[in-house]
Amino acid sequence: MKHFFLLLVLISGLSATAQADINNLFAAGVDDAERFTNAYMAPLSEGMIYSISNGWYNSGETKPLGGFEISIIGNMASFKNKEDKKTFVLNTADYDNLQFVDGGLSKSVATGLGDLEDIRVFVEDENGLFREEFDLPTGLSSENINFVPSAFLQVSVGLIKGMEIKARFLPKIETDEVAVGFYGIGLQHELTSLLPAEKIWPVAISGVIGYTHLNGTYDFTDTDIIAGENQKIDAKINSWNFQAVVSTKMPIINFYGGLGYISGNSKTDVLGTYIVQSGPFQQTIEDPFTLTKKVSGATANIGTKLKLGFFRLHADYTIAQFNSLSVGVNFGFR
Repeated sequence: MKHFFLLLVLISGLSATAQADINNLFAAGVDDAERFTNAYMAPLSEGMIYSISNGWYNSGETKPLGGFEISIIGNMASFKNKEDKKTFVLNTADYDNLQFVDGGLSKSVATGLGDLEDIRVFVEDENGLFREEFDLPTGLSSENINFVPSAFLQVSVGLIKGMEIKARFLPKIETDEVAVGFYGIGLQHELTSLLPAEKIWPVAISGVIGYTHLNGTYDFTDTDIIAGENQKIDAKINSWNFQAVVSTKMPIINFYGGLGYISGNSKTDVLGTYIVQSGPFQQTIEDPFTLTKKVSGATANIGTKLKLGFFRLHADYTIAQFNSLSVGVNFGFR
């Protein structure tokens, strides 16, 4: 099952070491496989949406016409203390075939972020002649990973009348198994630039809107996880970030903060042909299912920026459904 979120881990340069047998999951039938996978994947998708949404600004002051800044930004959306994101309650009454080996009717099991292990389930036919037992998968915490990371390059350019346009991207990564693309576009408008004598104001206030899109595929046809062909995961993530920002206007070190709202969604298509060769429900499945997740919530952050000529550093912390740390190295002019 970890291959269902391996794509998202690979996006940030990490690797998952545990092996999984998707054949086990499909042995419970397509409906049960989809129901379980949707609950298992949802917190990871949510964490990724929050991770890629942050890092749009490091000041409430926009750049003058022709001013620019190039930034390398890394975000970490933490779930270390989010127990509600690490587990979900699996109630066998909601499933057609999946049952706990110990006879329990419901219990907490790991999500893609969790670390609960050795939870054994089974499926069998109506006559009890064919039975398949297997362990439910654990998640990232079992690998001592307690955050969902992202990293990208961002460019900001000053326009007229307090406007600043921003673009972010991750250069396309392609291997035999993985392809990832990442881009975003944003706009910041300094409201204090419209006020009389704005240069003597001690603070800058602005509004920021940012859109981010991530598209990735993971082809695992050659991994022999389950018989079949053209097996891959196609994931698309979109997010919008709306922020009101205020910052100080000092020459070297400044402080900034923001209040805002994040809205996003993810769509993960499980594609290809899957041939289930064990258990009571042996069958061939084409393009089994699509997983979706929608996220929205308020955010608040506070940060600081150090400016030494054309070289700058910034760091901020965001409080949201997934608290996030964002750090950046910036090179700018004006």
